[in-house]
Amino acid sequence: MDSSEFRKRGKDMVDYIADYLEQIESRQVFPDVEPGYLRPLIPDAAPEEGETYQAIMQDVERVIMPGVTHWHNPYFFAYFPTANSFPAMLADMLSGALGCIGFSWAASPACTELETVMLDWLGKMIGLPEHFLAGSKGEGGGVIQGTASEATLMALLAARTKVTRALQLEKPELTEAEIISRLVAYSSDQAHSSVERAGLISGVKMKKIPSDENYAAQGQALKTALEEDKANGLIPVFLCATLGTTASCAFDNLMELGPLCNAENIWLHIDAAYAGSAFICPEFRYLMKGVEFADSFNFNPHKWLLVNFDCSTFWVKKRSDLIGAFKMDPVYLQYDQQESGLITDYRHWQIPLGRRFRSLKLWFVFRMYGVKGLQEHIRKHVSLAHEFMDYVKQDNRFEICAPVILGLVCFRLKGSNELNKALLHKINNSKKIHLVPCCLGDTFVLRFAVCARNVDSNHIIFAWKHIEELAVELLNA
Repeated sequence: MDSSEFRKRGKDMVDYIADYLEQIESRQVFPDVEPGYLRPLIPDAAPEEGETYQAIMQDVERVIMPGVTHWHNPYFFAYFPTANSFPAMLADMLSGALGCIGFSWAASPACTELETVMLDWLGKMIGLPEHFLAGSKGEGGGVIQGTASEATLMALLAARTKVTRALQLEKPELTEAEIISRLVAYSSDQAHSSVERAGLISGVKMKKIPSDENYAAQGQALKTALEEDKANGLIPVFLCATLGTTASCAFDNLMELGPLCNAENIWLHIDAAYAGSAFICPEFRYLMKGVEFADSFNFNPHKWLLVNFDCSTFWVKKRSDLIGAFKMDPVYLQYDQQESGLITDYRHWQIPLGRRFRSLKLWFVFRMYGVKGLQEHIRKHVSLAHEFMDYVKQDNRFEICAPVILGLVCFRLKGSNELNKALLHKINNSKKIHLVPCCLGDTFVLRFAVCARNVDSNHIIFAWKHIEELAVELLNA
């Protein structure tokens, strides 16, 4: 493909994408295929000779689209949103064309410097304390990770290294292995599974503390765990607090957990993967009260802030704690300006070496939507979730299972877990809307998350009527 054909096919692809998104509502939200469906539809090996663009696009419809779950369909109410917007897509195209791998400032100065500024912009937009911002003199700063899972792992590894080095200074006879074997990290029993996985990867014991009746972690539960573990010779090192849990969108009590972590010299990491986007709206910032106690903070603009995957923003109070844990400086990555004191090399802030020019997506979206446009998007989704909640409350056969704060409603039919599993089975088998469940304690619950950028009140009404009809069928069977 030469540049002339690229111009033509690029325009064709933009038209295809625009048509897809404009007409996505007409596509079945969840695919009707069985595992292994795709292999028989394509050859066993790559072609010896190149094929035409037209042939490939025909196979996109024949092979790919039948197996796609359409996350941006307005009848998709599963998981959490995955952000999508035309400005972000355009920025991703430019990032792909530039093709720079911004592991250091010298590798592409604009790639590094725009990211630093965009993380400061975003930090100010959501009301992060000043110490998390790089500015021109700050000790903190932000970086784009691939996912919240990576951010949690980075924070835990940095905490592990910081404590290990401090203990070895006090007691040089201690080996790293001896220290790590005694370290313990904590999270709520409602934290995302990636937190437990970070413990597995890091080799640090991960202990879950019980949440309260609203599925939030409180200070007393952490205090009890700390006392028990210290009495057993363990060394508390890390707490991952969640703002907006995956199951029910609960908010851990930072005002209790934060001072306790600071007093015990425990790294406090905040995972606000979903809910963090809402903090651009001043009326939701009360939910992050206590963030000033944190050592690191993360959320995913690629969930709810119209910036398509992947773009997970991660801030640290002291970037030296992060860089000190991961800095490797072989000769082939060194360059003249790096000792100037003005340089950020993001390869020291992440697990991989290479990184894409993801800050372009933030820049395009922030400038084309503006803060007010992004606030309107968040507020609309929250309003739609409360509209759905009101429908549920008006039907005495159903119940709300957790406080509805942002864009997630946890609900169920009054009755057994088996009854609600049957209802979810009917809903997803009908393939008109798509939901996923969770368990709150021993209770099986249906989650209704407002997801698509173009979802509107009529889609909420349709979804509720559909759920109601299937519930009637089930109850009358």
